Amino acid sequence: MSSMIAFGPVPSRRLGHSLGINNIPPKICTYSCVYCQLGRTKKMQAERRMFYNPQKILRDVQDKVKKVKETGDPIDYLTFVPDGEPTLDINLAYEIDLLKSLGIKIAVITNGSLIWREDVREALMKTDWVSLKIDSVQEEFWRRINRPYGTLQLSSIQQGMFEFARTYRGELVTETMLVRTVNDSEDGLSKIADLLARLRPDRAYLSIPTRPPAEEWAQPPPEEIINQAYHILHKRIDQVEYLIGYEGNDFAFTGNVEEDLLSITAVHPMREEAVSDFLARAGADWSVIHRLIDRGQLIETKYKGRKFYMRRLPARYTG
Repeated sequence: MSSMIAFGPVPSRRLGHSLGINNIPPKICTYSCVYCQLGRTKKMQAERRMFYNPQKILRDVQDKVKKVKETGDPIDYLTFVPDGEPTLDINLAYEIDLLKSLGIKIAVITNGSLIWREDVREALMKTDWVSLKIDSVQEEFWRRINRPYGTLQLSSIQQGMFEFARTYRGELVTETMLVRTVNDSEDGLSKIADLLARLRPDRAYLSIPTRPPAEEWAQPPPEEIINQAYHILHKRIDQVEYLIGYEGNDFAFTGNVEEDLLSITAVHPMREEAVSDFLARAGADWSVIHRLIDRGQLIETKYKGRKFYMRRLPARYTG
């Protein structure tokens, strides 16, 4: 059981070196998302309860932290990222309080489905970093993508997000998983952008299915649509990034022009003018771009008459 609760640390562009905490047995969740890499939810519920003894979680994390420190590796966050929905754990607030004794920042990656509950908001208030899932703000598509537990209501979830965001003092981010022909329309993306403009997260991430999904038909949109999604969201909020399964060098300028370009374009598209400036500063020419395109590592796409360059997405899964 020890190795099942605390794991890592794993490298994360969002959280640096993240030591994971698996506080929910697989796979108990409020959603059964069509794109979930863990497959369909085994047990759906919206009632909070205890799964593991909080002292057991503390001891397990303490043990893992000690072992990691002995190796000299850093830990930037203790992250609740289980094989289910972390806020189903009724002892989440208590566990966060216990783990604060370790002096490491605490993060929670949640689908946000229970944030309409005051006790869940109070628990998340104790953290340093929270990620909320916002795949659609339209009832039809929310139900098709996330397949929520029957008693959950999208309007209540959205209201809970607004209430949380108004008083939360940590770093708040959102994640939107794009599924081809479901939530990737210009209208649907504009509605998400409207909600994000009201929510005002510190950063909004756009992601795609990069591993075999629960449902074979849940496939990523083409690069052109993902580029469009970026620009629609970026009109309303400043910080938008791709989260497409490539950790790269996180904007690091290493002196290797190809690596640096792939690192940057994995996070957001670069306009043609920005690429020209980058190449000039690096003392390189457009042959670098042509070479990356020929290798299938970079693509050229257009949005509203302008050329953009982005890292080619991981290979699509077709079942």
